[in-house]
Amino acid sequence: MRWNEKLNLTAIRSPLEILYRHFCESMFAAGAIPVDKGRIADIGSGPGFPGIPLKIIRPELELCLVESNIKKGTFLAEVVRELQLSNTRVLISRYEELGEELSPLDYVCSRAVGEFGPFLEWAGSAVVGARQVILWIGGRDLEEAQKSKQWEWREPILVPQSLQRYLLVGKNKEMSA
Repeated sequence: MRWNEKLNLTAIRSPLEILYRHFCESMFAAGAIPVDKGRIADIGSGPGFPGIPLKIIRPELELCLVESNIKKGTFLAEVVRELQLSNTRVLISRYEELGEELSPLDYVCSRAVGEFGPFLEWAGSAVVGARQVILWIGGRDLEEAQKSKQWEWREPILVPQSLQRYLLVGKNKEMSA
């Protein structure tokens, strides 16, 4: 909350809403999707969602938090240090500029990706080679995201108590062949 006053990490100001909307929605994925171990990159991590809650629930995950904003990246590095999260690193960069620094990846996730086409193409590229992509997505964006033919999409999972928010999971068709 203190950092949020200075950096505007999230537009949500209510502590209960932050708990539910950010922490609980992030943690919900750990139970809804088999994300037990492996390498995961949280793209556009902002204040660390969903990556940090996933790491807390699944400490065996190797986590990379990717954030282009230097101030938010500094916040993330401080959280990682303060919580003593092992096998966790922060990269201050736009995701489009990354590749081999991240690969190979088992999972790429994002709650705040803007344009799905370029993001999904990048995640499934030979350089990044993500096996699965996990998106927290609004209902009206499902169809747009599912247009990507490189991914085999599971049935969207409704996030409980949300206003049409879903978990959308795709398996990279090229990595499973």
